Amino acid sequence: PTFEVAGGNYTTGTVTLSKISGPAIPASSIGITDAVLLSHDHHADNLDHSGRQLLATTKMVLTTEAGAARLGNQALGLVPWQSVDLPTPDGRTLRITGTPARHGPSNMDRGPVTGFVLTLLDIPERSIYISGDTVWYKGVAEVARRFSIHTAVLFLGAARVQSVGTFPLTMTAKDAIKAAIAFPEARIVPVHFDGWKHYSESRADVEAVFRHYKLEGRLHWIERGEVQPFSMVTPQAALACATSAPTAQ
Repeated sequence: PTFEVAGGNYTTGTVTLSKISGPAIPASSIGITDAVLLSHDHHADNLDHSGRQLLATTKMVLTTEAGAARLGNQALGLVPWQSVDLPTPDGRTLRITGTPARHGPSNMDRGPVTGFVLTLLDIPERSIYISGDTVWYKGVAEVARRFSIHTAVLFLGAARVQSVGTFPLTMTAKDAIKAAIAFPEARIVPVHFDGWKHYSESRADVEAVFRHYKLEGRLHWIERGEVQPFSMVTPQAALACATSAPTAQ
């Protein structure tokens, strides 16, 4: 969750991230949240100061083990393939499974991160994958082997931080093509690709690459401020596009 206005700079060590657009939906409009799926807590483009304040009113935060130790209270850390079951308002069971993620090249990643798979136990063939901050690698490919993914929410933008290196820290558009091939039945929902200076690939870049591979029909864009119902999860669930680069809420 990132809910602060544009123009802020967030420094950790030698890295400074700069926010260039504010939220389409203010944190005050979100209300009580049953669960936040947090890829990681240690970078401001995934959790800024206002996002941390939101967590105080959230019933549960699912994230990495390291993140849960830092956040405390209602945070629960998941290791890859570990699951937690949550009841839905209509009496069903939603299983949330932690998935492997790697925030950059091997041995040069930016700390522990996680992705998630959401599965209603009565319709496992319609699972949703949320990549978190990761590049394409064998851990993501393993998700495709273990689950039947109907919707893949991919953190794109090819994030690059010059003080770290020139390599991407999140998926490139070509990584998204690999994901689209690995998840052949899934619609691809790009998020996390603008609003911050360190994203090096835009929506136009993603569209161009998907057109080149004749896969543009697989893309499903969520516009800023739009609340998108995901009926394959539960009628009451929605992905609120609070920013153009939301974390699932």
